[in-house]
Amino acid sequence: MSWMDEVVYRPIGVIHSPFKAPQDVPIQATIAEGVAGYVELSMDYVEGLRDLEGFSYLILVYHFHLAQEYSLLVRPFLDKQLHGVFATRAPSRPNPIGLSVVRLTKIETNLLHIQDVDIIDGTPLLDIKPFVPEFDQRKAEKIGWLTGNIDGMHSSRDDGRFAKNSNM
Repeated sequence: MSWMDEVVYRPIGVIHSPFKAPQDVPIQATIAEGVAGYVELSMDYVEGLRDLEGFSYLILVYHFHLAQEYSLLVRPFLDKQLHGVFATRAPSRPNPIGLSVVRLTKIETNLLHIQDVDIIDGTPLLDIKPFVPEFDQRKAEKIGWLTGNIDGMHSSRDDGRFAKNSNM
């Protein structure tokens, strides 16, 4: 496979949340504690949910369907300076793929009830993975430009700057 070959993904479901537009969405799942939503999985994939109820948290991989065209330099929510897009979690990126760790509360056939949702209603779901602390947590010695900026995280909300038709 060449690096120039096209890669195509098809959604396996839709993520539902109380957030109808980018504005005011918590910028990370850890800030969205207690925000309820659900995943509506296509019935074609229900068998793949077997044994998932044994996990407390899930990693949702999704498509930022409302993101504007990307720029390689962006001004992220927690800083006023421009940074390379790959040094940020901005949704406007060459491949607008997002991920969130959410709490699984219940599964009913093809509906996964979740909490700690920081995702816009109607977002196409690409994949689900179980969160396993021993696999997924690392102690970071450095957090780059976020050093000194992370304290503002809990009061930060999406202001729409990365949404299609944004003038920011």
